[in-house]
Amino acid sequence: MSIKIEKEKCIGCGKCTLVCPGSLLKIDDENKSNIKYPKDCWGCTACVKECPVAAIKFYLEKDVGGKGAYLYVSEEENSLLNWHIFDKEGKEQLITIDRKDSNKY
Repeated sequence: MSIKIEKEKCIGCGKCTLVCPGSLLKIDDENKSNIKYPKDCWGCTACVKECPVAAIKFYLEKDVGGKGAYLYVSEEENSLLNWHIFDKEGKEQLITIDRKDSNKY
């Protein structure tokens, strides 16, 4: 499992660095989030859920049935999280949950 940070979207807020349980994310010299060793990602999706601009994508690998699928999260003003899940053909599935329940998934 792995994440990818879209540098052009990252605003350098650092929220992802605060929630990563493996301390894998750092703010680089360009004031953007960076993961030096993506293969070390545990797949907890904490950073994905915290990113306010959907700059972090979580890739679902073959071992979990993803075969190249990925997801990112956007938040609505009313504390709802929208999990945007894309399959390898680009078809989107949307799951909306309340932020307080997000760790149940």
